[in-house]
Amino acid sequence: MRIVDLFSGAGGLTFGFYYNLIDGQFVRNENCDIIFANEFDHAAAEAFRMNFPDINMIERDIKKLKREDIVQLIGDEEIDLIIGGPPCQSYSTIGRRVYDDKAKLYNEYYRLLNIIRPRMFLFENVKGLLSMKDENGNSIIEDIRNKFEHIDDNLGYRIVYDTLDAVRYGIPQHRERVFIIGIRNDLDIEWNFPEGDDQEITLFQAISDFPPIESGQEITEYGECVPQNEYQRLMRGNTEELTCHFLAVYGDKIQTVMNHVIPGEGREYINRLVDEGVLGEEYRLTSGYKNTYGRLYADQPCTTITNNMSTPSGLRCIHYEQNRALTPREGARIQSFPDWFHFSGNRKQIKTQIGNAVPPLLAIRLATELERILA
Repeated sequence: MRIVDLFSGAGGLTFGFYYNLIDGQFVRNENCDIIFANEFDHAAAEAFRMNFPDINMIERDIKKLKREDIVQLIGDEEIDLIIGGPPCQSYSTIGRRVYDDKAKLYNEYYRLLNIIRPRMFLFENVKGLLSMKDENGNSIIEDIRNKFEHIDDNLGYRIVYDTLDAVRYGIPQHRERVFIIGIRNDLDIEWNFPEGDDQEITLFQAISDFPPIESGQEITEYGECVPQNEYQRLMRGNTEELTCHFLAVYGDKIQTVMNHVIPGEGREYINRLVDEGVLGEEYRLTSGYKNTYGRLYADQPCTTITNNMSTPSGLRCIHYEQNRALTPREGARIQSFPDWFHFSGNRKQIKTQIGNAVPPLLAIRLATELERILA
């Protein structure tokens, strides 16, 4: 299967086509040949190169990928599949939604479909895509459907899309994302999204084998902590050096809040403690959403991992037991990145690479089904 990988980031979606999951191990999938990948962000592109050194990474603004460049990259053989999803921040229902240049990047996906003309494509984005409108009030998902179904007089793609929750595919996290499948209209192919599982992996089951860590620390060894279950063994693999297990230095207010908040509670709970006199007025929280400064449950899957996974004032991300936020490596583990997967850049860039990614285990499930019907 010949694949082109767009908006690749550090490679969460890529991972699902690069590896198979066999007998509790990630094994290179020799049936998938990723011809080239494209990513604009330098740190993400560098992380991609570290993890997939044999894939041709084109680090360039997709708008500057010209027809002649693409034709030369893909050669004479047909491309079976394009994978990838444009940046999703503009569509997100968390924060300010705006129809900006990033929101319009699906038009570049459309342009490359016209050039490459693959048999199928896989397009991923946040659930907010379904309700997003352009500056004229027109539905973005309908614009995507209309454009992709009628690329020109001879080419179009039948569109199937659904919202999948990662928790149903072996990932210890509730993460709803829209996946759009396009099938070239000259092909007699039927697509059904893979069925999920009923059994959920809890946050405790996912990350309880990481060594304890405190404000300002960075820990690079697992020490005496050993994997306790199948998921932890899969994620740990043969990794010996622990990376990205670090925390910022917390000030008194943030640390005090984390010391007092209980599982399932957040900002409003802390303010009740202030009202009751348990905490002083200086600890009142006056900004943020209802689920900010929230402590996670040990016995439930995690809430959605974002690039604010280590920011208590961002979203619910306080460790179920320790008085701290999640570390980036814990966030990566919750996303189902194995511990040996590398991230690149400064701390903010690393968290962005993790928070923006498609969970690799979900990618594997999608890749398996696509490989089956395209074989």
